[in-house]
Amino acid sequence: MSCCSICLILAAGQGTRMKSDLAKVLHPLCGKPLVEHVVRSAQKAGITKTIVVVGHQAETVKASLSGLGVEFVMQQPQKGTGHAVMQALPIIENFTGELLVLYGDVPLIRPETIKILLKKHHDEENACTMLTTIIEQPASYGRIIRDQNGAVAKIVEAKDASSEELAVKEINPAIYAFDNQKLVKALDELTPNNKQGEYYLTDVIGIFKQQGKKIAAQIVENSREVLGINTPEELAECEKYLGTNV
Repeated sequence: MSCCSICLILAAGQGTRMKSDLAKVLHPLCGKPLVEHVVRSAQKAGITKTIVVVGHQAETVKASLSGLGVEFVMQQPQKGTGHAVMQALPIIENFTGELLVLYGDVPLIRPETIKILLKKHHDEENACTMLTTIIEQPASYGRIIRDQNGAVAKIVEAKDASSEELAVKEINPAIYAFDNQKLVKALDELTPNNKQGEYYLTDVIGIFKQQGKKIAAQIVENSREVLGINTPEELAECEKYLGTNV
């Protein structure tokens, strides 16, 4: 599968909760920037074309990944995750295959998990296959809302969720495999009709659902693997975890 897959890594966010002027994805983990861990995992999974969406401290992010054969696109201004993917359209719009979407602050994602995701997506011929996980305190993560048959119906961002939806513990770590051509068409239908005025990539799931396209989810048991690093405390925990699991 990976021979016909492109990896798109979203790394444009500032990450002010890190209490640092340094872009979040540049914070070091075991001697390497967070985003480098993500790039290397994708490449170890067999993906040969990687595109990184940059914004805040773009030139420094580019320099940190020099020598890894990565392409870059700029997101400026930053109008959401869907908008970030749109910036890569000049590169991906004619691509027929699978597009893997990762985030630059998820350094523990394993190549094996990426391979499982892509295989499930390919074998089932889905429009989108996503990773999900269950955590006791979902906080600001988007919630996975399932229909009466247990299938994924939509993803609701925490800021836009009802109290009932906020009670859901299955969350969206925002790691997806897309049929690229189906995604490109769906991006045309995205609108910023939400409290943030942004283009959410998660809204593509609802668009696919309305169109009757196949959507699937793969639950990851080890939540730590797919959760982003958002605070200095989480970075320290991640460093400790890697130190005891090498």
